[in-house]
Amino acid sequence: MNGGGSEEAAEAVTAAAAPLGAPLQLEWKFAQVFGERTAGEEVQEVDIISAIEFDRTGDHLATGDRGGRVVLFERTDTRDHGGNRRDLERMDFPINRHPEFRYKTEFQSHEPEFDYLKSLEIEEKINKIKWCQSANGALFLLSTNDKTIKFWKVQEKKVKKICDMNVDPAKAAGNGPLVGPSISTSSKPYTANGGCLDKPLGLSNDFSFPPGGVSSLRLPVVLTSIETSLVPRCRRIYAHAHDYHINSISNNSDGETFISADDLRINLWNLEISNQSFNIVDVKPANMEDLTEVITSAEFHPTHCNMLAYSSSRGSIRLADMRQSALCDSHSKLFEEQEVPGSRSFFTEIIASISDIKFAKDGRYILSRDYMTLKLWDINMDSGPVSTFQVHEYLRPKLCDLYENDSIFDKFECCLSGDGLRVATGSYSNLFRVFGCTDGSTEATTLEASKNPMRRQVQTPSRPSRSLGTLSRGFRRGADNSGADTNGNAFDFTTKLLHLAWHPTENSLACAASNSLYMYYA
Repeated sequence: MNGGGSEEAAEAVTAAAAPLGAPLQLEWKFAQVFGERTAGEEVQEVDIISAIEFDRTGDHLATGDRGGRVVLFERTDTRDHGGNRRDLERMDFPINRHPEFRYKTEFQSHEPEFDYLKSLEIEEKINKIKWCQSANGALFLLSTNDKTIKFWKVQEKKVKKICDMNVDPAKAAGNGPLVGPSISTSSKPYTANGGCLDKPLGLSNDFSFPPGGVSSLRLPVVLTSIETSLVPRCRRIYAHAHDYHINSISNNSDGETFISADDLRINLWNLEISNQSFNIVDVKPANMEDLTEVITSAEFHPTHCNMLAYSSSRGSIRLADMRQSALCDSHSKLFEEQEVPGSRSFFTEIIASISDIKFAKDGRYILSRDYMTLKLWDINMDSGPVSTFQVHEYLRPKLCDLYENDSIFDKFECCLSGDGLRVATGSYSNLFRVFGCTDGSTEATTLEASKNPMRRQVQTPSRPSRSLGTLSRGFRRGADNSGADTNGNAFDFTTKLLHLAWHPTENSLACAASNSLYMYYA
């Protein structure tokens, strides 16, 4: 009782301290882990997770790894209560269980290849996974490596067994030699169905019919058992459309098309047509020496099938409308933050490169991640981000070292909650950060991908919004200017949390720390 009372008192204090109208800061708890690494265990390169994606319902989760495998998980806690989640939400009693997933199946999506024309090895690593609309109880998803996109169908099928073979069970078992009484009075070895045994075509040398053949021919019967097995099948392969490495794929809201993006081009595909695509964005200059930026990420608008956004290595985001022209080189809107005078350095363009963009569920906002920050953009306001969240500000004095060990080129992903109230991204030492993005929110939480996510948590005082004169300059919070983590520990740049995904309807996060998949809820 005392413990419960103290928790309630703590919640009351938190509620009193929170600004009016701002949601309470979430308390994240460990849910489960898959592929947990034991102390001292060496991780194989092929087992490192390289992609994570929830499906639209949140009942399924897919991960891809550097070995070209796709692993599927399915949610189990909603089934225990009977009915689907929509029915449970209408009930009066709350469900206090945390989300639980179980391993469903896995399959080899890509194999290592070799491009003989370019003398280039194509590794099997899964770069992105995207779920497609399910139909007839089957799951559909797209997976891609650097060059080839594949469309997979995963379906439960009842196991079929062959039984009632033409064998006398009293005299033989299994697939032994055929035996039976003789019914032939002829001196020639004919069987009951007229076949001649002088030339037993297709039979092994040690196989022999009994004298006179068999009494009757019973065909084997295929029986369908109650057992089921998951059968993954590659429906289509979309290949030979990209000269450079694919960094993004994104489904359209029309359910029929998707885009794939590499460094210089974005192609539009129809899911049903694998041998033809349309190039809708091409930033390749006539002379490659004039190249100033490359495409780093691309995503379709969640509801408007004609709109898509793509980011660049110079820190800009372009919104394109496919209704304007067949080639969307001329963007309809450009989002970029103006450079502060006198702040330019050798690393300015490198750290400005956007590694990932995500649309909010309603399509009103775009979240972008560069090396130092998270930025939230309003698509109706292209003068600058509405919010800026400091993630790696404490690393600014170490940029030379990060450049030397190539860590400055790490590509961290970002994600938004389904309600649009929070954003999250990864960092070093297997840490990830969650920020509240509503007006007045001071939430800035640092968590560790482990069974005790709050182990390194020290509440960082959030900076108040600085009066910059315009909303377009946004506000910055959650900055940590120390040269270490929130507990003063030195950061480990070899352990980085690059990939994470937010459940579409609940406050639940899936994070990839090397070969381990950690799941948390709040």
